[in-house]
Amino acid sequence: MDGVLSRRVLMLNRNYEPMSVVSARKAIILLYLGKAEVVERYDLWVHSVSTRMPVPSIVRLVSYVRIPHRRVVLTRKNIIKRDNRQCQYCGTRTGPFTVDHVIPKDRGGTDSWENLVCACVRCNSRKGNRTPEEAGMRLLRKPKKPNHLFFIQHLIGVYDERWKPYLFMN
Repeated sequence: MDGVLSRRVLMLNRNYEPMSVVSARKAIILLYLGKAEVVERYDLWVHSVSTRMPVPSIVRLVSYVRIPHRRVVLTRKNIIKRDNRQCQYCGTRTGPFTVDHVIPKDRGGTDSWENLVCACVRCNSRKGNRTPEEAGMRLLRKPKKPNHLFFIQHLIGVYDERWKPYLFMN
């Protein structure tokens, strides 16, 4: 029973905007209190003495919740995930990976989403303390700051195929 209640549930705002991922236990509490409704469900049920309820996969809040602009935290792990575990110079998906400053720090480069990329050890070593142009290398994609939806889509991951339409991943 506890395994069922720890399942992940996508929580949507009233306007169907993805908000977060919560446990089935929390989602069921929101349903019971009338604060959410089931959008999609697993083929599982939870039982109490007097009630039988489907385990939700996606819930939608009944009232709109205004959420402040969320930002994804800049970490090594999130840079590598943003770049899909792929070296942004040669395209390899075989690690180990490092995080490279596109513009080296001693040349004014910053620790920012727009200046950090995932790089394999070989490419990072080859580039050294130079810009990609100076090293004769090109970036596969221009690095950019991911938004909250990207974080839910790629950093948390799709736990259930039924989530994809609500995460704009069809």
